[in-house]
Amino acid sequence: MIMACQPHVDGHYYYYYNNNVCLSNLGVGGGASRGSTVGASSYSKPLNKSSSPPLKLIRQSGGGGAVVMASSGCNNNNGNNSKKMKTESFLRHVESLASFPSGAGKISRLNAVILGEALSSEENDIVLPSDDFSRQALVPSPQKYLEMYKRSVEDPAGFWADIASEFYWKEKWGQRVCSENLDVRKGNVKIEWFKGGITNICYNCLDRNIEAGLGDKVAIYWEANDPGVDATLTYSQLLQQVCQLANYLKDIGVKKGDAVIIYLPMLMELPIAMLACARIGAVHSVVFAGFSSDSLAQRIMDCKPKVVITSNAVKRGPKAIHLKDIVDAALDECAKSGISVDVCLTYENQSAMTRENTKWQDGRDIWWQDVVPKYPTKCEVEWVDAEDPLFLLYTSGSTGKPKGVLHTTGGYMVHTATTFKYAFDYKPSDVYWCTADCGWITGHSYVTYGPMLNGASVVVFEGAPTYPDSGRSWDIVDKYKVTIFYTAPTLVRSLMRDGNEYVTRYSRKSLRVLGSVGEPINPSAWRWFFNVVGDSRCPISDTWWQTETGGFMITPLPGAWPQKPGSATFPFFGVQPVIVDEKGVEIEGECSGYLCIKSSWPGAFRTLYGDHERYETTYFKPFPGYYFTGDGCSR
Repeated sequence: MIMACQPHVDGHYYYYYNNNVCLSNLGVGGGASRGSTVGASSYSKPLNKSSSPPLKLIRQSGGGGAVVMASSGCNNNNGNNSKKMKTESFLRHVESLASFPSGAGKISRLNAVILGEALSSEENDIVLPSDDFSRQALVPSPQKYLEMYKRSVEDPAGFWADIASEFYWKEKWGQRVCSENLDVRKGNVKIEWFKGGITNICYNCLDRNIEAGLGDKVAIYWEANDPGVDATLTYSQLLQQVCQLANYLKDIGVKKGDAVIIYLPMLMELPIAMLACARIGAVHSVVFAGFSSDSLAQRIMDCKPKVVITSNAVKRGPKAIHLKDIVDAALDECAKSGISVDVCLTYENQSAMTRENTKWQDGRDIWWQDVVPKYPTKCEVEWVDAEDPLFLLYTSGSTGKPKGVLHTTGGYMVHTATTFKYAFDYKPSDVYWCTADCGWITGHSYVTYGPMLNGASVVVFEGAPTYPDSGRSWDIVDKYKVTIFYTAPTLVRSLMRDGNEYVTRYSRKSLRVLGSVGEPINPSAWRWFFNVVGDSRCPISDTWWQTETGGFMITPLPGAWPQKPGSATFPFFGVQPVIVDEKGVEIEGECSGYLCIKSSWPGAFRTLYGDHERYETTYFKPFPGYYFTGDGCSR
């Protein structure tokens, strides 16, 4: 079961923003990925529009809750279509914040600073977006957020169909954009988005962008563990290398629906392998290249891949880790259970180990460099249904057996691309760096698929952020002129302890948006990240989501809302969070309970591989009609 974490409840604030006087508890929580922690927003009652309140800190019981809307375009089986639905207090609150009459004068506030004008502190812990930032933002105001959010929950079919139409579909989906049943009492849990639509996510990441004129744009800036060693791939070059690997995989018998295990460090070959599998309809399962041979063996035995793709070794800091030895031990363990793998394709990472020093099994082990470059640089696309599997990603299970979270193609593609675009306020000129490994969901959604679906230039870093010293991250930021930097609170706290001098010796002037993922970021780390790394001028997208959700669920949108340390603020488009009691009844106002999601979203996982019963028992039986996040929540 996913661990629960209770965030604290803070007060409500008057603030003056975009000529609107507002009262809001900006919420607490933030950044859970991999299903580990909770983030929750808190909502208060709107002020009377005619009132002129003093600007002071107050406490007030709010009428909380979440959006309860009819899913008019989504054929669900939760009983919601049989009754007239109403907009509950969350949407009323957001609407009130977005509709206050204009006032006179400049920003006037207590406990707040303006982006780029002052440091965030315990006394001034709300950061208001500057006019300059909001003016250029994709979502420049609460009004625009409200407009988009309302449509996303009132007309999910129309909202997501419009966005999906921006991608290439060989055949469009049928009349139903979405079909769902989240209530185990009414049958098997089922979630489908864009069913019948025929597409390919690799084509949309690469070919579509090349056809749009981005062939010569850098897709990957690769930075090695050792300073001074780097490489780049344009979108055209990346497509060629993806096609070569895809052709090799087809030649050795990998076909649509087959599983491929990828046990690679953060080399360029890792996203290449993911995209090559997607191009031919194979289902990739990336295993973090820090896991033990036992963990790798468990995953191999569960999904029974035809191929394992690995590297002979990797350098992390000054140390070389022999990955091929770990793979060999895992395959030996699998053989004891009668599970064999036909091919172990091994990339020779010469900076870490030469092939002469690599243990080898003839007939099974193949050097990547000896075969893949010989294949054609063009490969026909395997067109797949939107609901065909894209990848398996295993998470640790409470019973000891890892859970194979299965994501499908179409909905995941649309959701990750859209969340990346809006949560980071992405611009075509941005250079984006997410420090996560592709062995985690963050690396899938926000190193590979989300950025490349938007045609972004992505930094991929092989090494450790403290090697050769704690300034390495900011050296990389300056080297590639990174504009969006997305990392984990664990790294922020580690670098914070090492001292400001490792940060301030570098310019970092290119940065314009920061992001946090993995756990709630504590206020002191948030302020250091904001004040020191971002020079008090970069908003922080504190993202809450899980491996199972595929992409962001609750996150600030830069330029739209004030920010508060430790707060993930409001839900993303189409996401309807609710708090329920032990009986599964939605509760409002100041309360504690269980965080659930009402109705589905395109990026939701569809099952646990080979164990749909466990999928239903873990996520849908606790509160029928809802997706249970596994998290506790306070408002």
